[in-house]
Amino acid sequence: MSHIVRAALVQASWTGDTESMIAKHEEHAREAARQGAKVIGFQEVFNAPYFCQVQEPEHYRWAEPVPDGPTVRRMQDLARETGMVIVVPVFEIEDAGFYYNTAAVIDADGSYLGKYRKHHIPQVRGFWEKYYFRPGNLGWPVFDTSVGRVGVYICYDRHFPEGWRQLGLNGAQLVYNPSATHRGLSAHLWQLEQPAAAVANLYYVAAINRVGREEYGDNDFYGTSYFVDPRGRFVGDVASDKEEELVVRDLDFRLIDDVRQTWAFYRDRRPDAYEGLMKP
Repeated sequence: MSHIVRAALVQASWTGDTESMIAKHEEHAREAARQGAKVIGFQEVFNAPYFCQVQEPEHYRWAEPVPDGPTVRRMQDLARETGMVIVVPVFEIEDAGFYYNTAAVIDADGSYLGKYRKHHIPQVRGFWEKYYFRPGNLGWPVFDTSVGRVGVYICYDRHFPEGWRQLGLNGAQLVYNPSATHRGLSAHLWQLEQPAAAVANLYYVAAINRVGREEYGDNDFYGTSYFVDPRGRFVGDVASDKEEELVVRDLDFRLIDDVRQTWAFYRDRRPDAYEGLMKP
């Protein structure tokens, strides 16, 4: 396994229908593969609009099983075609009345490795997610992929440091954070929280945001997706705040060990003193 991992992410605008949205991401993935990328991640519920701007039962139609639904199966074919690991965020139905905000992780040979379900579910203006999603119940999995150990933390999760830390303790080297966040609510946090999480937990983070406006609300998704290294530095430029963009960057995983030796945060943790964190 190479120490240098060429990684990609896509920030995309909504096309108006699922088929063209998936097809667009397939083309971005093929282009990333042509550029030598070995892993790619998409934005939150990538194959749908961000329907959580409203609370309407019609939007349950976007949900599908994971891994046996059509989108994940199609992404498995894409992974085999491109030879890339793919992080696939979708709206999951497990059973009648059991819905989750989920990301499937697919290895480069097309094999399904597992899924992460979003733990922290917001319920505020423009982000009415509790109407649709149950809280995640699968813990903090880290997946052994062909490029290394990959974890996922979805959108609103990023405000909660506990999950970032658990992913680090579970061995993550790269964490994808697919999101849908708008300009007026959290733009000033966007370039603070994920770099801080990368430093505190000493791994790479891929922060992905949607871009543009969609028909179900006034949210102005501001893009500016990026990769950040374990020292909290952006890897290359941050993406546009207005335009769709494929971002491809080289990540040197040797930096993880170097930084963990220099900044011995894991050595100096005091879990024996943290019992207060478990109080409701």
